[in-house]
Amino acid sequence: MTEKLAKKLVNRAKSLGFDVVKITPAQLPPLTGQRLEEFVEADWHGDMQWLPETLERRKTPTAMWPDAVSAIVLGANYGPEENPLERLEQRSMGNISVYAHNRDYHDVIKGRLKQLAGWFAAQSGQEVKVFVDTAPLMEKPLAAQAGVGWQGKHTNLVSREFGSWLFLGIILTTADLPTDTAEGDHCGQCTACIDICPTNAIPRPYKVDARRCISYLTIEYDGHIDRQFRKAIGNRIYGCDDCLAVCPWNKFAKTAQEAKFKAREELLEPKLAELVKLDDSNFRKLFSGSPVKRIGRDRFVRNILIAIGNSGDRNLAADAQALLEDSSAQVRAMAVWAVQELSSTEATDQLGKEHRKNETDQNVLAEWSTSI
Repeated sequence: MTEKLAKKLVNRAKSLGFDVVKITPAQLPPLTGQRLEEFVEADWHGDMQWLPETLERRKTPTAMWPDAVSAIVLGANYGPEENPLERLEQRSMGNISVYAHNRDYHDVIKGRLKQLAGWFAAQSGQEVKVFVDTAPLMEKPLAAQAGVGWQGKHTNLVSREFGSWLFLGIILTTADLPTDTAEGDHCGQCTACIDICPTNAIPRPYKVDARRCISYLTIEYDGHIDRQFRKAIGNRIYGCDDCLAVCPWNKFAKTAQEAKFKAREELLEPKLAELVKLDDSNFRKLFSGSPVKRIGRDRFVRNILIAIGNSGDRNLAADAQALLEDSSAQVRAMAVWAVQELSSTEATDQLGKEHRKNETDQNVLAEWSTSI
């Protein structure tokens, strides 16, 4: 009965648009939890306080739901049509991570997972729970254990069939289902993902210091980005795909067929000169339904100003200057840096004299101080 049900499950999942369906026990080995604990103890999680707060529940699915027996792991391909590394040289454009080029995948995947879970519950008479990157559940180790792929030296999942480009979703169930075999590690001696990282956020294989990661800095971190990382950020205004895109296994990857995962033209090569002018209302309008929306206008414009400072385009200096009195301190601080990068010392000093006298934020004042 369970084998027939598992086959029906795979067929049903693929009819809903999932590209990969695998099953594994809803239990991760103690070593997985130990590695997560070491990551938190090293303080590599940065300001993501939800990680230490949910550490114990995160170690294995049964810590969160003791009745869970099986984990159904689903993958949806979002492979890009072009290599995202090619956009890094287009300095007048902003580079948005591939996963955020269209609809928020959480919304797309979760609806389909709920459909599949509802169908499975009715078929099996068992309990189910659905997860898409929002609960204290370690999807990547589960996916590796299920045979969807393996965790590369950058800790992201790599698939022999889809390369770096899989969205993951999990259904936990009380049903005891036949399981798939784990995928072996096929990285070999390759260190491409480690070598390409602009900020050296991968200190050694299978270890990532999130505090140095551009994805963390431009998405999760809601603070003042340190000067040591700004040049390395380049034109990456939301996330970074370098370690994903450089992986040799992408030669087997396929372009996404799902229309909701294909890039919106206005987000594929957005102009910095236009993005920097976004107010809160227009930011929300442009990124409606996009994961970019969740970081808010201020954090996003902070990122835009770093990209402007790295653009080498003096024509953008006026756009940065226009934000020197923005209501957000993090925006003002990066506006100062961008102006410094694109303007003469004399012009910057004059602006500093005008703006420092009314400034109260210490980070902004510190940015002005470097120009004196």
